[in-house]
Amino acid sequence: MEKPTFDFALLDPNNSSPGSFAYHLEELQGELANSQELLVVQTANNWLKQAQERPIPSQLFSEFWLEGELCILFGDTNLGKSVLAVELADSLSAGVAIPGFNLEGGPRTVLYLDFELSDKQFEARYSANYTNHYCFSDRFFRTELQAEAILEEISWEEQLFASLEKALQQTKASVLIIDTINYLSSESEQASQTSPWMKELKALKDKYDLSILALAHTPKRDLSKPITRNDLPGSKMLINFCDSAFAIGESQQGKNLRYLKQIKARNTEVVYDGENVCICQIIKQVNKLTLEKIGYSPEQAHLRRLTEEEQRSKITQIKQLKGEGNSNVEIARRLGVSEGSIRNWLKREEGR
Repeated sequence: MEKPTFDFALLDPNNSSPGSFAYHLEELQGELANSQELLVVQTANNWLKQAQERPIPSQLFSEFWLEGELCILFGDTNLGKSVLAVELADSLSAGVAIPGFNLEGGPRTVLYLDFELSDKQFEARYSANYTNHYCFSDRFFRTELQAEAILEEISWEEQLFASLEKALQQTKASVLIIDTINYLSSESEQASQTSPWMKELKALKDKYDLSILALAHTPKRDLSKPITRNDLPGSKMLINFCDSAFAIGESQQGKNLRYLKQIKARNTEVVYDGENVCICQIIKQVNKLTLEKIGYSPEQAHLRRLTEEEQRSKITQIKQLKGEGNSNVEIARRLGVSEGSIRNWLKREEGR
């Protein structure tokens, strides 16, 4: 049997006959010339000049969330994420800042995807024992999932985003709140499953000039450790894709006390870090469940204190890692604490 041969003349850049590399390259360049460019190339100075013509992002919720951002709010279940999200929807649709926080600009139309509460559960939170209902702005639109409308022949994600886009067109919303993103994919904790719907959200954000707040549940965490980006499911992919992120944590000083901590910020400085978290409490104001700001504090003051046995175990672990040649920064990363905590623990041990 004769061995097949390849015509290397087809690779000749001067050969433009059908089937040649140059021929296909010319075809591709022609198609690109007649379509929108995938990559837009300008000088850095031109990009700055173009950016100058765009408005400076307004604060929607102080430094936590700015206009035009895809922001993630994450925390454990039953900590008040939905309470804060509805409070934000109320604030933005009415154009009135939440007391103690900044809101720039007037009222905005808000679309709230509620995958958590039924209408009756929502009513319970925003009424006085199912009477004297709280009055929201008519700019606040809420939507629930109709399970009977799900089609088996089309993927859940395709149906959801098609319905979401239709709802955005109908309401003309400029703010989208999703409660929670754990419902967007059946495997939200896997980074490989996170990327497609995050890209869909970013595409919607750019197409409709949206500000998006996406809520996320986190697995049970060690309450003696500070909150980090690693507590967010699919953390690497989610943090890379979002513009900003903040977390709600449980304070050990009181059952209704919570704290808010900035985790990521692209368009502003991180003001509410581990040394300056924002302290709030959940209260019912007649006919409205709300998260009320009461001050600021270091996060360490709200973490669970280790028992003596746990402290001895932690110090033994630190010494072992130090003996293996790890730096304080690396030890802190592995144990999920600050570098200063490692330094203090080692100093106390040296003083004994």
